[in-house]
Amino acid sequence: MPESISEVALTSAHTVSQAKKPLRIAVLVSGSGSNLQVLINAMQASALPIEIVGVISNREDAYAITRAKDASIPVAVLSHVASGKRMGIKTFESHASEQLKVWQPDLIVLAGFMRVLSGPFIDNAPAPMINLHPALLPAYKGLDTHQRAIQAGERHHGCSIHVVTAELDAGAVLTQALLAVNQKDTADSLQARVQKLEHQLLPWTILLLAKGALSLGTAPLAHQQNTFMPTLPLKLYLND
Repeated sequence: MPESISEVALTSAHTVSQAKKPLRIAVLVSGSGSNLQVLINAMQASALPIEIVGVISNREDAYAITRAKDASIPVAVLSHVASGKRMGIKTFESHASEQLKVWQPDLIVLAGFMRVLSGPFIDNAPAPMINLHPALLPAYKGLDTHQRAIQAGERHHGCSIHVVTAELDAGAVLTQALLAVNQKDTADSLQARVQKLEHQLLPWTILLLAKGALSLGTAPLAHQQNTFMPTLPLKLYLND
């Protein structure tokens, strides 16, 4: 299918975004925040019916912080404690939980977030969580996904968006985007190609959630009744 599929979907959401309350989203990041920027751009252009209510970073040097501040989005940096020691996961979760309760998002998005969250934190969060993973789950959970896919001789690779659970990268897969692995691909080149898919898959998935075409529990996230429930995962086939 052509790459324009997500652009068409986002364009069709423009009038929807004007008609109902936007989906409140909090984003957890650790790095450059390129996927955060895609969401910021879509929000500012009214191409997605969302409001990014806040960004949490576990790294003080993450460029995603700059992206959020440039868009006047509240940011919480939870990287180190007052003594200068790196914040432990329990301390991080305690502060993050309090911040999320203040923001009251409808959806929490992990986009390049590089810490493993505990079951109690996930279960007690004020909203469902989804994660963007750079592989075609259930294959290649964890790190170094692109190098592992090349070493295994995979013909196809891509990215997945799944529900966050206590078990690493094991939640229900909602959507995937696929591409063919080239013989000349390196881990770096494959990462760059997959990142282009991520920039299309994440807004597409959030659009489906906002419109009620996907649900993460007993009820859709959208502020309207969903009209159908597709077979999961939804897959976006792209040629690049």
